[in-house]
Amino acid sequence: MPDTRNNPNNLPRPFVFINAAMSADGKIATIERKQTRISGSLDFDRVDEFRATSDAVMVGIGTVLSDNPSLTVKSAQRREKRRTRGLDENPARVVVDSLARTPIEADIFKKGTGKRIIAVSESAPEERVKALAEYAGIITAGKTEVELEKLLVELKASGIDRLMVEGGATLNWGLISGGLVDEIYTFIGNIIIGGRTAPTLVDGEGYINGFCRLSLISCENMESGVLVRWQVSN
Repeated sequence: MPDTRNNPNNLPRPFVFINAAMSADGKIATIERKQTRISGSLDFDRVDEFRATSDAVMVGIGTVLSDNPSLTVKSAQRREKRRTRGLDENPARVVVDSLARTPIEADIFKKGTGKRIIAVSESAPEERVKALAEYAGIITAGKTEVELEKLLVELKASGIDRLMVEGGATLNWGLISGGLVDEIYTFIGNIIIGGRTAPTLVDGEGYINGFCRLSLISCENMESGVLVRWQVSN
């Protein structure tokens, strides 16, 4: 039987986990919304292993526009291991992009092999959707913005069972507030970034009450920081 502790409606969705590095004060980027190095080589290798063992990696359009990530598996050995299993070298790369703003010159299109998926809403300009369809599969889910629950059901139906989420803060909020996350990994680094406008691990509207509760699975020292693994209890 599937584990439905964090999926009370037994939705046909993937196992979803968020992975992020944040500063000691909870920031995942600077006031300019630019990534800065928070963790080191050991954590980078851990993240690469997570990508290699996931069916898909998902980010929001804000992360694409500010950081232009490739979301590829960096280790040649891990890419080869995926090939021997009959998989693409890289997991499917999914962008939540309600208005189809992903640039066609983005690194997710230019670097690495594998599937690309852009999730849009019905409000996305038709010409932009058509342009992106030349480079990626398109999933339309929602009228004015992407409905994440519907998107996850679509991803599950396409064969994605394990989904890694690499942010950003708005996407994290949408998934967590919707009860769509199973686990969260946070590497907490030994720096302070500060700034009232710097994004945190989770932004969005925030809870007034009925907060999302977490159960600690593990906590370990890593380099000059701490890696914490949580189970989400909705």
